[in-house]
Amino acid sequence: METAILFVLVLGLLFVGVPVAVSLGLSSIILIAFFSNDSMSSVAIQLFTASQNYTLLAIPFFVLASAFMSTGGVAKRIIRFAIATVGHFRGGLAMASVLACMLFAALSGSSPATVVAIGTIAIAGMRQVGYSKEFAAGIIANAGTLGILIPPSIVMVVYAAATDVSVGRMFLAGVIPGIVAGLMLMIAIYIVARVKGLPSEPWRGFGEIVAGGKEAGWGLFLIIIIIGGIYGGVFTPTEAAAVAAVYSFFIAIFIYRDMGPMAGIAWVSDTDSRSARAGFSGVVYAVAFYFVWMILSFFATNDSEAITFAGRSNLGLALSLAIMVAYTAWRGDKGLAGVPSALAAGLPIWGRNLKLMGRNSGKALFNEDTRKVMVDASKTTIMLMFIIVNALLFAHVLTSERIPDAITDLMLGYGFTWFTFLIAVNILLLIGGQFMEPSGLLLIVAPVVFPIAIELGVDPVHLGIIMVVNMEIGMITPPIGLNLFVTSGITGMSLVQVVRAALPFVAVLFLFLIIVTYVPAMSTWLPYSLMGPEIVTR
Repeated sequence: METAILFVLVLGLLFVGVPVAVSLGLSSIILIAFFSNDSMSSVAIQLFTASQNYTLLAIPFFVLASAFMSTGGVAKRIIRFAIATVGHFRGGLAMASVLACMLFAALSGSSPATVVAIGTIAIAGMRQVGYSKEFAAGIIANAGTLGILIPPSIVMVVYAAATDVSVGRMFLAGVIPGIVAGLMLMIAIYIVARVKGLPSEPWRGFGEIVAGGKEAGWGLFLIIIIIGGIYGGVFTPTEAAAVAAVYSFFIAIFIYRDMGPMAGIAWVSDTDSRSARAGFSGVVYAVAFYFVWMILSFFATNDSEAITFAGRSNLGLALSLAIMVAYTAWRGDKGLAGVPSALAAGLPIWGRNLKLMGRNSGKALFNEDTRKVMVDASKTTIMLMFIIVNALLFAHVLTSERIPDAITDLMLGYGFTWFTFLIAVNILLLIGGQFMEPSGLLLIVAPVVFPIAIELGVDPVHLGIIMVVNMEIGMITPPIGLNLFVTSGITGMSLVQVVRAALPFVAVLFLFLIIVTYVPAMSTWLPYSLMGPEIVTR
């Protein structure tokens, strides 16, 4: 009886246009107040518990990191690198857009942010070389969904918080499926490009790939910091999110200088000599290599007692000095003999930039660009957390009324196996994903299906990836698919036009969903190889 009342309340409130978060919270409070033996004090306790959830603290930090990366010009540098890598294939610009979405997804953890950051630049570029607006919009709408599958993913954090599954294992579990999904979209694009005769970009050589990689490297290094830091045991996923936010701020303001008080001021001016530029760049590459070496070598040798910090540092310094000398000799005027003078000539460039950064470090915190990013990130965080807290209250009511247990007994009684159960889960999530925001839907469904999955022997990490992929498809299916609205906004197309444009590539994601559902090793091999199996206490 209570089950029927609860779901009738939720569906009734949604039907009359009440926001999802309010519908979940209000229906839960009404059931507790009038139809349940649970105390009203449990509402306050549950809201307080949700606000104190350490795992969920990662969400505002990942949102903030995404906001800085979206605003700080990282997207255009990633697109250049992606075009240099795959642009020479038939349909290469569209394939480069997918690759750029994959790379940006690894920085942002957000699907709409990926669509906005990459789509704003890539769709215009595709239109210029002869792609139809519909084809370009369909590519970006679908590729943008990878933002919640490729780690770090806000939706994975929500699933981990709802089921007590390891966030680190969930992040690693999304790596291979994310790559496979991206490759499947690229293959589909290549086939369409061959049939329709779509253009390809000229091959610019490996030098362009290296140049694009160097330009995007500061942003892409965030991937190593997050995934490597979590796996290497340097910090927890929540701490990784905080580090990502600070790093993104520093890169956007001080390194790329696409926003803030130093916007538009280049590190090297036209008046600097070739020798000074070579000496300055040589030191930059040496310092960058040293820090990358120290971080990666720590991750690789963390469990070894034979390798010390001093040993890693000394080897890193030697390699960095070799890189500095080799680059300076290569790019300088006088070869190896001119290295000392080139390094000395580069010192004024360092002094000029360090003084500039010192003078503007305080202004950067209160600059209008920084304030706008912080406000936008705060709005997104408040919206997400309001949905999540109310969804957790709803999940508490489900658990207190033993609704998951009743559904488990019912499904087992009807002879459900893990195979048929996963079909039912996919259907439920595909339908729900058309009408609800991913985080809210996941928090409602996960507490119900998780105990059934464990009872039937479905791996908890595998189940999480299945649910995330369903959320992906939900973001590009009407009437509530968020990516459809975002794509419509940046292209000026109507929602119906965007739906038609995205539909052919949705079929690719459906095929990918079937593969992910029934090939669990794709999701579980990497996390369990590196971190061991997920232990679930029943």
